[in-house]
Amino acid sequence: MKVAIVVGSENDLEILNEACETLEKFGVGYYISITSAHRTPEKVKHFLEKAEKEGCEVIIAAAGMSAHLAGVMAAHTIKPVIAVPIATGALNGVDALYSMSQMPGGIPVATVTIGKAGAKNAAILSVQILALKYPELKEKLNRYKIELAENIVKKDNELQEKGIKKFLEDNKKTK
Repeated sequence: MKVAIVVGSENDLEILNEACETLEKFGVGYYISITSAHRTPEKVKHFLEKAEKEGCEVIIAAAGMSAHLAGVMAAHTIKPVIAVPIATGALNGVDALYSMSQMPGGIPVATVTIGKAGAKNAAILSVQILALKYPELKEKLNRYKIELAENIVKKDNELQEKGIKKFLEDNKKTK
């Protein structure tokens, strides 16, 4: 295992599955658990102990609302912690985003965007961190970036060929 993923609620699992799938595409192992900074603080401690024993190198922590999980994790480890805000409550995740990104000096938490895009970005950022140590991941990341660029060029060629109305109509059907 190289990445430990923790979610504050079982409701967050569908969103964090995006991180799991992304890590799998890069061939990076992970461990995932449900725990809560507020409801199961002892479990947080045990999670970090297990992550340490199993060779975890990066932690992804997802939570909504007050979103203290990533900060609590970061306070108890020297490993990089990446926070994924979950869209819950009256503010649709903005409260979680603010909470995660406003850590006090000395306890850094990398914070990505809200929701599934954030979960995917957290996984990619984890791979980028791991690529500093594992050269095989550098090559996979380079190929991934090339594929991203090729996909944009392909979509633009399709747009130029079809025009905007036909392009949008065809893309509605495939979503």
